[in-house]
Amino acid sequence: MPAAPGQILQIRQPDDFHLHLRDGPALSSLVGYSARQFRRAIVMPNLRPPVRSLNDALSYRQRIYQSLPPGASFEALMTLYLTEATTPAMLREAKQSGIVFAAKYYPAGATTNSESGVRALANIDALLAVMEEINLPLLVHGESIDPQVDVFDRERIFLERELGPALQRFPGLRVVLEHVTTTEGVDFVMTAGANVAATLTAHHLLLNRNALFAGGFRPNHYCLPVLKRESHRQRLLQAALSGHPRFFAGTDSAPHARERKEQDCGCAGIFTASTAVELYAEVFDQADRLDLLEAFLSEHGARFYRLPLNEGSIRLRKQEQVVASSLPMGSEMLVPLRAGESVAWTLQN
Repeated sequence: MPAAPGQILQIRQPDDFHLHLRDGPALSSLVGYSARQFRRAIVMPNLRPPVRSLNDALSYRQRIYQSLPPGASFEALMTLYLTEATTPAMLREAKQSGIVFAAKYYPAGATTNSESGVRALANIDALLAVMEEINLPLLVHGESIDPQVDVFDRERIFLERELGPALQRFPGLRVVLEHVTTTEGVDFVMTAGANVAATLTAHHLLLNRNALFAGGFRPNHYCLPVLKRESHRQRLLQAALSGHPRFFAGTDSAPHARERKEQDCGCAGIFTASTAVELYAEVFDQADRLDLLEAFLSEHGARFYRLPLNEGSIRLRKQEQVVASSLPMGSEMLVPLRAGESVAWTLQN
């Protein structure tokens, strides 16, 4: 039975293992939402220009910390953006720094700011060999960029043609299949070894592809990987609610200004950072499995990344809140998920 109105839930402070913070004025507007809820976050490197080197990561990390609200306790876990010009020496230097926790594989052109990405996973085998050796996780945007592949099949085809063979070549490589969206993606992780994990977003757990077309096209529900059919969403829910230690929270909260979302060829991405923990709580509450929420948000990911568990806690109340219709993003505005609608839980200050 779902929690009663007013019920309080206290859990270990969680981490977000897939977060877009952007840069510049937008960063200053956005980072506080995540710092209020999460102790740590794996920060995506797809800026313009991308975070390609240790120096880039150090500089971006400093800008993040300078943008935090006063008194915030938030650790940015930095990542490098892999390109075909990345060298083994760059990866070794990043790993030794202690501030870079992973490297991100973007198929070239697959998503926002991925133009500098890699054309095929096999093209960077020399880098994968080094990452396997030094135990640096590979974070994967798992979509095929073959133009002949249907948009709803891109994850499945990528797993079959690229990631599966790569893990045969490098069986010890630690991999996170980010924002997994399909039955095939869940099954891939379930049947893989302990070195393969996946993040699950709140929006892929809550929405299926019908949400894109409810009463007309809904650009603020457009993300990549795109929302899938209901049968896939149900499989994602089964994974999240299974207690399996290699599925954990990664919001993929991806802010874009309203003007760039609601236009011809609008940007892909859903912003959830302002109510991320509450949305995940809603998912687990609806399934009457709030007992599994803490492990999903606060334990599984930390253990996979070999980080200590957070010592602090957060409190949630079963109390509806109305999500703002828009939020500042520098000098522009963005539209969050559930804009003008309610979320069933509220994070207590």
